Amino acid sequence: MRRGVLFSSVCACAAIVSAACTNNTSAAGTTPTGGRGGRGGRGGDAPVVVAKAGEKDVPVDIAAIGNVEAFASISIRSQVTGLLQEIAFHEGDFVKTGQKLFVLDRRPFEAALAQTEANLTRDKALLAQAQAQLTRDAAQAEYQQLTSERNSQLQQRGIISKDQSEQSRAQADATRAVVDADKANVESARAQLVAQQAMVETARVQLSYTVITSPIDGRTGNLAVKVGSLITANQLEMITVARVEPIYVTFAVPAVHLATIKKHMGPNDAKLSVTATPQDTDAQPVTGTLAFVDNAVDTTTDTIKLKASFANADRRLWPGQFARVSLRLAVLPKAIVVPAQAVQTGQDGQYVFVVKSDSTVEQRPIVTAQRVDQEMVIEKGLQPGETVVTEGQLRLEPGTKVTTDAGGGGGRGRGGRGQGQGRGQGQGQGQGRGQ
Repeated sequence: MRRGVLFSSVCACAAIVSAACTNNTSAAGTTPTGGRGGRGGRGGDAPVVVAKAGEKDVPVDIAAIGNVEAFASISIRSQVTGLLQEIAFHEGDFVKTGQKLFVLDRRPFEAALAQTEANLTRDKALLAQAQAQLTRDAAQAEYQQLTSERNSQLQQRGIISKDQSEQSRAQADATRAVVDADKANVESARAQLVAQQAMVETARVQLSYTVITSPIDGRTGNLAVKVGSLITANQLEMITVARVEPIYVTFAVPAVHLATIKKHMGPNDAKLSVTATPQDTDAQPVTGTLAFVDNAVDTTTDTIKLKASFANADRRLWPGQFARVSLRLAVLPKAIVVPAQAVQTGQDGQYVFVVKSDSTVEQRPIVTAQRVDQEMVIEKGLQPGETVVTEGQLRLEPGTKVTTDAGGGGGRGRGGRGQGQGRGQGQGQGQGRGQ
């Protein structure tokens, strides 16, 4: 009996060993050996993600943060002192050039104008009177002169005495002096008349200042006065009007870009395109042109101040906003671009892994120009259409064979199931033989 049990145990052990060997042989036929990828069916191929080097026109931009400024901002103040009677708009309204904004009490200025006009009429009468006096005295002086000449001739003939002749000459001289005085009076009256005309014009201007109008098209700000307030001339800022169509965006770029900007502007100050994206919930970009380059570099920040003009017809930009600014200098035609993650940096500079026709990779040095969004412009080292690795570079070295598909991966599962089946079959057969 013991020999039968012993024989059954030995047979069972032999069946288990045989099943295990059979399972290992089956697993060896399905599970890959060696290789970095560790995935079934492809030996040592390393799985990677690749992309093609493309060719397209690439813009050359300079990015900055800018501040939106009104094209013009006017502080409205009264030029005369008076009582505010009317406000002809609501604060925050858009107004046009010449539109009435405020009305002051006109009565004191109308009275002053009437007084100056009356004085002007008086001065005109005085001038006419002085001119008439001059005409009369000039005629009298001419008569006295003729009389003096006749008496002088009569005195030489001995008809009249010398005393009478001298008396006649003295009267003529006195009359000429009166005429000169009359001429001075006329000139004085004329000057007074001009001064009075100026006073009338001043009164009219002062009266016109009682109606305050908008000097520009724009949007009104906070209203600082109320109807019935006493407005003092040139002191109180009643309101501001800001012109927002067009509008400016002011920004600064490093001074190292100044030479490039001047180069692309050219000798005729060509307009460079500028895109501004306001930092709000509806961040839609707007396009304008470079309008101003400062005449000096800020020595504290080593930047140059620039200003771009935007039509702003939809009023997307608002004074005081911050905006992301992109100054377009030029467009690189048919530039070679690859995804930015394909570019690696080593001790000898930048490089990419290029997949060759035999599925092996080549580590190729490159020269980059600039980054545009998620792409990098390659200045030297690549040709359009070449395949570069974008993910999985850490597994690679020159000459590594790669795969770009998702094959294999099921060998271990099948091996495990085969091993389980072998063990079960071996144990069953051993038990049967022992029995």
